[in-house]
Amino acid sequence: MPVETSKQRERESRVPFFRSIQAKYALTYLLVVAAILIVMNTYPVLMAENMVFTSKQNTLTRQALVIGSTLAVSETLTREGVEQTMALLEEAQGTRVLVTDASARILYDSSTLDNRLGDYALMGEVAAALRGKDASRSEYREGAIRTRAAVPILYHGTTLGAVYLYEYDAEQARVLLSILSNLRYISIVVCVVALVLVVLLSKTLTRNTVRLLSAIRHVREGEYSHRVESLGRDEMAQLADEFNQLTDRLQTTEEARRRFVSDASHELKTPLASIRLLTDSILQNDPVDMATVREFVSDIGEEADRLTRISEHLLALTRLDAGEERSPEPVELGRVAEKVAHLLSPVARRAQVELKCTLEPACALLATEDDIYQVAFNLMENAIKYNLPGGRVDIGVCRRGDKVVLTVTDTGLGIPADDLPRIFDRFYRVDKARSRAAGGTGLGLSIARDTARLHGGDVTAGPNPAGRGTRFEAEFPALREGVPP
Repeated sequence: MPVETSKQRERESRVPFFRSIQAKYALTYLLVVAAILIVMNTYPVLMAENMVFTSKQNTLTRQALVIGSTLAVSETLTREGVEQTMALLEEAQGTRVLVTDASARILYDSSTLDNRLGDYALMGEVAAALRGKDASRSEYREGAIRTRAAVPILYHGTTLGAVYLYEYDAEQARVLLSILSNLRYISIVVCVVALVLVVLLSKTLTRNTVRLLSAIRHVREGEYSHRVESLGRDEMAQLADEFNQLTDRLQTTEEARRRFVSDASHELKTPLASIRLLTDSILQNDPVDMATVREFVSDIGEEADRLTRISEHLLALTRLDAGEERSPEPVELGRVAEKVAHLLSPVARRAQVELKCTLEPACALLATEDDIYQVAFNLMENAIKYNLPGGRVDIGVCRRGDKVVLTVTDTGLGIPADDLPRIFDRFYRVDKARSRAAGGTGLGLSIARDTARLHGGDVTAGPNPAGRGTRFEAEFPALREGVPP
């Protein structure tokens, strides 16, 4: 059922194709390909057309200039003279030649099909030539390239008439059409290939995104062990690595949370069970003498005190995990250690443990006094509780380079080397029976270390270098003189 629900949610949260990243990638590529094809189908054709038109206009203009210079031999143009001169010239095949006088009347027409001899040449190019300017024009129409050119016939600066040439070229037009047709075929092939490549590339580029999205859904459902395979070295691969590191941390945090809840439940369950057992004993045993009742009530009070300590420690850890803001101020470590030692001296006397303090002056740090008090109290209380009758606890405060250090050394049973790495874990106890008898919760050292780290310091533990027992060191960054808090 949960698997079906997960699949159903995945189907419901699936993005429609036309709104997906894959569709956006595909559309982007298609737009780029379309732009390239448009340029490919217009620019080369226009360039080829322009080159052909320019070449033909220049050729016709040169031919017209040759004819015009040949005809400019006298002050006037006559039909007979123009015909005799033109008979001596070689006309280009497929080119129609018109020669007009100064009034645009046609004196010569090489066309045999549409001879306009004697008519007026009402063409723009002829009018421009009669004004003394060269004129030419090309166009593609009805499957052929039509080119026109006209030049004036000048005699000592006087315009005697004009030479007008007209060329009809279907062969060059077919060449241009074939180029355009080939470009269209190439464009079709490119479109098909581009479409296939776009589909493949868009799927390839979005595959990692889809896999990562699916992995996020798995993690959202609580499957913190799910990982994404990192392929390649691009940004998506880096994102997959970051996701895997995030899920590793989530999994570790979740396991720690479950273990913490389980341990806390177990720790709270034990005194509650004792209280329930004691109250049932009082209620079910009738009659019960007052001495027994007092004894049971005293035991209930001890278990209630134990519950209070556990609750206070849990609240302290919750505040540390939440990272509540604190207002740091200069704190003299030696003064705090002396205050804690004075407070714990009655406890030490009852446990037959001697407290000895060696406190150097000028060991200030930037923190809150309550936090430093909590660190010192937990370390020193721990050293007293787990010491032996007739033992000693040495408390020292000194400056070591840019650090201020609090050392708490006891002469107790010590901590086995295998247990040293875990003594700062929450609810961890080296000797569970002895810890319960001493009223420990398994949270004091964890609170001390987390509090020290909150202020840039740390707490470490090791064997007593002078013999049997354990040595704890809490070090903090020293407050430099002249630096404002």
